[in-house]
Amino acid sequence: MQATAEQLSHLSIFTVLHAEALSLLAPQTQIKGFQRGEIVFNEGDYLPPKLYAVLTGEIQIQKVSVSGKETVLRWLPPGELFAAPALFGDGIAPATAIALQDCEVVTLEKSALLEAIQSTPEVALQILQCFNQRLQEMHQTIHGLVSERAIVRLARTLQYIAQRYGTKKTKQGVCLTVKLPYQQLARRIGITYEECVRLTNKDLRAIVSYQRGGIIAILDASALDAIASESSTAMPSLPKL
Repeated sequence: MQATAEQLSHLSIFTVLHAEALSLLAPQTQIKGFQRGEIVFNEGDYLPPKLYAVLTGEIQIQKVSVSGKETVLRWLPPGELFAAPALFGDGIAPATAIALQDCEVVTLEKSALLEAIQSTPEVALQILQCFNQRLQEMHQTIHGLVSERAIVRLARTLQYIAQRYGTKKTKQGVCLTVKLPYQQLARRIGITYEECVRLTNKDLRAIVSYQRGGIIAILDASALDAIASESSTAMPSLPKL
């Protein structure tokens, strides 16, 4: 099934294209659906030279170490690009992509993307901006792993998820719209499941609440900010585009 011009207009990099240009791209696209928990591709798989983007649902990108430990690199909501090596690298997937919920992935032939860039160079800038943001996030993640305490990484992760994916007010407090089971949260910040449970239920008990299924509410935003703001040895930022 092909994407429509309307669907393509919701992808972050195509917001600069007008309807006519999107209509020309649509025939070069393909939509594939994935069920919750289904693998989109495995680390090491060959990726055809196409642009990959989340059309609906959500995808998790994770990597497995030699010892078998899984680390969540990021979550991708609708409109986000992924699988950069398919366009700019050797075509080998550096990590595994898994559907966190029923989702649709749209791909666009590389030749069609290059034509779009030729006619509208701003598309290339949108792509660069997207991947520069990923580099910034990865930079901060590495920094945190080598220099921050686990509780600081946890606090900053909760803040990031709240800012990136939104919150909603409930009786319990400001609740994250994204559900984060202990296992996913632990892999995201590079700690064990047991340590994540301890930090959430003991050290942060008065600041955040956790309910079954990964429902997390922020009870005291100021206290969470104080922990997240804990200083450490500064690490220079990557240049922003």
